[in-house]
Amino acid sequence: MEYQVGIALLLTAGAGLSTTFGSVLGLAVREPGPRFMGFTLGFSAGVMILVSFVELLQGSIESIEFLPALLGFFLGMAGIFFIDLLVPHEYIGQQDYADDRSVERLKRTGLLVAFGIGIHNFPEGMATFAGSLKDVNVGIAIAVAIAIHNIPEGLAVSAPVYASTGSRRKAFLWSFLSGVSEPAGAALAALVLLPFLSATVLGWILAGVAGIMVAISLDELVPAAKSFDTAHMPILGVITGMLIMAVSLWLLK
Repeated sequence: MEYQVGIALLLTAGAGLSTTFGSVLGLAVREPGPRFMGFTLGFSAGVMILVSFVELLQGSIESIEFLPALLGFFLGMAGIFFIDLLVPHEYIGQQDYADDRSVERLKRTGLLVAFGIGIHNFPEGMATFAGSLKDVNVGIAIAVAIAIHNIPEGLAVSAPVYASTGSRRKAFLWSFLSGVSEPAGAALAALVLLPFLSATVLGWILAGVAGIMVAISLDELVPAAKSFDTAHMPILGVITGMLIMAVSLWLLK
């Protein structure tokens, strides 16, 4: 169990800190093309949706039965919905700087986006941790999917901060801090849940995590993908993500 907890924390740290990779991209190279961003965000959504229904929710139903699992699933969706209401955040592709290039406005935008991303990353860290406890391979899949969509979040933080301050250091630091909340969420989950962990508790956690991931995919990733590319790349990404995730789960059975 200690080995699995260690792996879960490492996976979560890697997924969360991928925001810094997005930050480096934003500072070192030109912004990725819209078709690429639309496909990769769609891919991330496809992976998360399929693993939520096929692995996490199914595992929860096996542990705590159908109705409690569905209740946990919808509670997870409701939780991330209220977080999004209280602390909304945007991707760089959804922001429009053409109307107002005020330095202070850009700086404020970057800091607010960093704060919003940090809040959203907290339950994502719990999701990766819980998935890894069920199965390390499932945890890896979740971590990769979350890492993919954390990269444009890093861009969303670093671009306005760098544009307003001219400081690569500040842009990188704020992006890094927004990603740290993800392993922090995993660490909190470990401290709070492990002493009480049982098949029933894990069943409820898996159901809630499935709800969180589906809500993130439908409310955040797919709309963000469409904001980058309004043609067919986002749905191709979703289908490809689901297909690859399905094949990988089949091979691991």
